[in-house]
Amino acid sequence: MDIRGKKFTVVGGAGLIGSHTVEELLKEEVAEVTVFDNFTRGSEENLAEVINDPRLNIYSLGANIMHTDHLDKAFKGTDGVFHFAALWLLQCYDFPRSAFDVNIAGTFNVLEAIINNNVKKLVFSSSASVYGDAVREPMDEDHPYNNETFYGASKIAGEHMCRSLYKRHKGSDKHFDYSGLRYFNVYGPRQDYHGAYIAVIMKILDQLENGISPTIYGDGSQAYDFVYVGDCAKANVAAMKGDTSDEFYNVCTGHRTSIKDLANMLIEMTGSDLELSYQEADQMFVKNRIGSPDKAKAELDFTALMELKEGLNKLIEWRSSHKEEVDQRRRAVESN
Repeated sequence: MDIRGKKFTVVGGAGLIGSHTVEELLKEEVAEVTVFDNFTRGSEENLAEVINDPRLNIYSLGANIMHTDHLDKAFKGTDGVFHFAALWLLQCYDFPRSAFDVNIAGTFNVLEAIINNNVKKLVFSSSASVYGDAVREPMDEDHPYNNETFYGASKIAGEHMCRSLYKRHKGSDKHFDYSGLRYFNVYGPRQDYHGAYIAVIMKILDQLENGISPTIYGDGSQAYDFVYVGDCAKANVAAMKGDTSDEFYNVCTGHRTSIKDLANMLIEMTGSDLELSYQEADQMFVKNRIGSPDKAKAELDFTALMELKEGLNKLIEWRSSHKEEVDQRRRAVESN
């Protein structure tokens, strides 16, 4: 899609990936970007960099993807939709009924509003959680669904709802295009404490700031593909611009980093002399998940460029300049 002069709605646009995508969109010659967000996890502070852009519109009538009439109103005249709204992994574990309502029924509501308003294209926020633990590495887009979590199940359901409704309406006056992006371990400024995997970065930095040896669960050999949130934003815009449809893409670097190596990197970067402490893992997550970036590079012309150390520096700088906001996010998790 040629996005110049077009209008976009970003569902969940005040969250981590959503707010960075809004910023990336507004670097382009777009006509309007509407943020549709209930501010449960996202915040207006996340949009501070672009809040004065006249092309930015925050839907203010009660942005909830369970309210189909509001979705219908927000999508009128929209050329493209980015869908980020979802409950995260541990919420889905604790509250599967709510996860069904939001991640599955809510995604259907978004798709229905897209179809009813003749929106041209959707970029759907999926997750590498659909893959579960690696059966083979690197994990390409044909890697089998090895997921065992309800969060991953809800993303698989979302992917297949996109595909089935795309196939149903293809060639009709209700046709829409879509691309699905499977983000690996996203980190960066505006990060909170909710991510089951990524929260480890914030918690290690908390421990280092308080003179406490960082705690590693297990032996620290668990390895992941850490991708900078700004690169994810670029991937979203690339997917909206792309000519492909009915395809899913990894958003990843292809680089392996163990939790032990990550923690040691943070110790070095903060100038700490503390050593790691190890505890038996009380809850097991995926142990290995490294993606293949080849398909996104070939079909979307997207490559994640941010080196991990540079990206972590940007996160540390953001934490330092947003102490009150970070404290609020920490307290929000501790109170739950």
